[in-house]
Parts: sequence; structure tokens; C-alpha cells
Amino acid sequence: MPGSYRRADDLPLVIPVFPLDGALLLPGGQLPLNIFEPRYLNMFDDAMSGERIIGMVQTRPGGDAERPNLAPVGCAGRVTSFAETSDGRYLVTLTGVCRFRLGEELPARGPYRQVRADFAAFEDDLREGAPDSGASSDPSSLLDALRRYLDHRGLAIDWSSAEAAPSDALINSLAMALPFEPVEKQALLEAPTLADRRETLVALLEIDAAAGDDEDPTMLQ
Repeated sequence: MPGSYRRADDLPLVIPVFPLDGALLLPGGQLPLNIFEPRYLNMFDDAMSGERIIGMVQTRPGGDAERPNLAPVGCAGRVTSFAETSDGRYLVTLTGVCRFRLGEELPARGPYRQVRADFAAFEDDLREGAPDSGASSDPSSLLDALRRYLDHRGLAIDWSSAEAAPSDALINSLAMALPFEPVEKQALLEAPTLADRRETLVALLEIDAAAGDDEDPTMLQ
């Protein structure tokens, strides 16, 4: 777990938020980002001079293009990799730390948005290796659903790696990497436990496979 966060109280009370639909960050996961908008370059500059914490959130209908409504739950990540390109973009990696409920949004003092973050309901995210009953039960059902989903979409993965991966790593990596709709990504984020996320993931895979949405073959990374 990046940083020395052991309890919800160890995390900052106010964090900047980066609204980005379809980009899912989960605790322990790594999300690469290509930052080029001036307001978010500013946000990452400020984060790098402080605790390096950014809140990834999705949007909800309403608001406007500059200030869309925000989903009620996001995930805080810590900048664990940072590079600047010759044309002024930032290439960063956020490593997920803990989910949070969005509280009051602070009055704008700069070009990006900040909220009060309530981490208390998701403190278990900070307990590395905490048991989660049911997450690893019947792994074949997840793999079977994944195989049907990939067949219908014309996608391919390294099956030897998938079958050897720990259950929690496989569930979270699939939830982050697969091209689900933003509302589906949000459901995966808000699943209370890893076992719940697994059930949600299997249901989404089966629904998509049943729809038979064919695409060109692609290798997932």
C-alpha cells in the first residue's frame, strides 16, 4: 500500500478530484494517466508538493461540461510514478489507496475541484491482505464467464496468467481493464466487498456475452 496509511484518519480530509468517466481505480490497482489539460496539470503540480493524493471520480447526469455532477463514491490514489514529456504533458501512475464518499465540495479557489472525503466506510481498503470470504470461491465460474465474454467480443488474454493470478488481483484487474460502461464501472467500485465485486463482475460478463457484441480481436494488456 503506498504511503503510511493505516486508518481512515491518516488520510487527508480534503482532496482534489479528477472526474474521468470510464477510468476505474480500485484499492491496490494502478491507473496510468496522460495529463494535458492546464487545470489538471495544475492539480498534479499541487499534489506533488503535498501528499500526492488524487481522488478519481466518475460523473452523473446533470451539471455542465466544466462542472459535471459527481458520483457519490470515488477512489483516492497516490501518485507513484511521474514523468514530464517534452511537450508539457504529465505521464503519471496512480496507485489506489482507499475508496471514499464525496462530502461537501469546497468553493473553487483554483482551476480544479476539491471535496471533503469521508473514508470511514471503506477503512478495510487499507488493510492489506484482509480476508474477504467468498471472493475466491468457485473460481471456475468467473473464468467461464470471462471466456464467454471474450469469445463474444473477439478479445484475447493470456489465459495462463489469468488462471494463475490470485483471485483478488484477477477480479480487480478485470474490473479496471475491461471496457464496461461508466455506470457499470461505478457499480464495481461501490461493491462493498471483494466477494460482492466478483458477483457484480460475473453478472456483467454474462449479460454482455448474452448480448453478443462482436468486435475485432484485441489482446488485453
